[in-house]
Amino acid sequence: MFRSRKTRDRGSGVENHVFVGGGGPEYGVKQGLSLEYANRHGLIAGATGTGKTVTLQILAEGFSKAGVPVFLSDVKGDLSGLAASGSETFKLHDAFMKRAGTIGFDDYSYESFPVTFWDLFGEQGHPVRTTVAEMGPLLLSRLMNLSEAQEGVLNIAFRVADEQGMPLLDLKDLQSLLVWVGENEDELSLRYGNVSSRSVGTIQRELLVLENQGATQFFGEPALELSDIMQCTPEGQGRISILSSDRLMQSPRLYATFLLWLLSELFENLPEVGDPDKPRLVFFFDEAHLLFDDAPDALLDKVEQVARLIRSKGVGVYFITQNPDDVPEDILGQLGNRVQHALRAFTARDRKALKRAAETYRPNPRFEVVDAIRDVGVGEAVTSMLEDDGVPGVVERTLIRPPSSKLGPISRSEREQVIAASPVAGKYENVLDRRSAHEILASRAEEAAREAEEAELAAEKETAAMREFNAARRYSGKGVSRSTSKRKNEGGIVAGIGEALTRAVVKELKGTTGRRIVRGILGGLFKGR
Repeated sequence: MFRSRKTRDRGSGVENHVFVGGGGPEYGVKQGLSLEYANRHGLIAGATGTGKTVTLQILAEGFSKAGVPVFLSDVKGDLSGLAASGSETFKLHDAFMKRAGTIGFDDYSYESFPVTFWDLFGEQGHPVRTTVAEMGPLLLSRLMNLSEAQEGVLNIAFRVADEQGMPLLDLKDLQSLLVWVGENEDELSLRYGNVSSRSVGTIQRELLVLENQGATQFFGEPALELSDIMQCTPEGQGRISILSSDRLMQSPRLYATFLLWLLSELFENLPEVGDPDKPRLVFFFDEAHLLFDDAPDALLDKVEQVARLIRSKGVGVYFITQNPDDVPEDILGQLGNRVQHALRAFTARDRKALKRAAETYRPNPRFEVVDAIRDVGVGEAVTSMLEDDGVPGVVERTLIRPPSSKLGPISRSEREQVIAASPVAGKYENVLDRRSAHEILASRAEEAAREAEEAELAAEKETAAMREFNAARRYSGKGVSRSTSKRKNEGGIVAGIGEALTRAVVKELKGTTGRRIVRGILGGLFKGR
């Protein structure tokens, strides 16, 4: 049954828990997740078709009823049913009622929950955007799978943008900045380190791939405000933010990078709250293996740091994946609340994974954990929740409670009604395109072109004036009488010969022999004196 230091002090055994299901020999012992330890993170694991999505749904319901906002990704489209109430006409109604009776869920009823739909592409929910600057070079490098050298060039680009006051808001800002970096690679290399035009070209090519995948709609303004995914209703229920991810999953790296960015933003912007009575937000990360597959060490270190420290900000993170081995060991050790659905063991590798999963639980004398994880049926799981002082509870075979909201997706028209009634309706739909790096660099280029054109025109005018001046000098000698011209011409010939001789002498004197002659003459003069 529910146990917790704070609930015992208050004389309550139910209201400070999220009800998960029934355990024990006849599934009659209530199993729950303590709200005071819900920010210590968790794991929902199991093979495909074993009930992970329903477990995620009932946990979201429980947190919402407890006044905790929830953010989750809807990979298959099924979780939109949270916005609608279950129905007595549903084919599983009788099975749900029977299960509720088995686990002692006496006040089970159907109800809908406050939902806000989001979509990076703006098709099935409110648009979600962030700026290139907020994403940062580390996550962008992960998104584009850049090498260490290419990541270095991207860091230089961000540094230059910061120093020169050029905001990086959308993709065209970054693309324009990289063109400028490539044009000025020699100067930048002297100051920041090697900047290769080849690396710049590779980054540009990867940005083009992102652009083709729809990232243009993701980068820009207005950027998502964290407060909009941490809302509660006037009645005190936590709003459930659902990110439509069925199309997003076609770009798995973008999906994983976005969720990691959101976690990082929460970590960097939320104040410390210590150990609250309940979380400020619970974050579900579905298909978690996409975050860790082929991730560089720097990224894994960042994920570990966020997972370790974000709980002090009042945020609980729950990873959903098929196998616990998908999560790195350092991060897996921080996931205190666990719901393990069935794992298949058809191969030697599967059996090893099953054994490793069983070893992470506190044993129960009533059954072997390895057998339980292998044998639990659909809708059943092996659970272990944190208890007094954050100690993992004894593992238990648990029959998961039925959902109160609709099992399965809602219709398009129902979704549109929820979107129209959302508290953020109209806030993110219109794109804001303010002056940023692209416009600043374009303005600089126009100004430079204008100055060059003006200089060229000035040079042309100066050349024309010189031609006129020279032409005027030649013309002035032809306008005099013949006799005067002759005399002047004769004088000019004599003067011309004299000038030629003078130039020859001067040239000779400037030479080595000439300098010796001068030194000899001057020496003679001074001797005489």
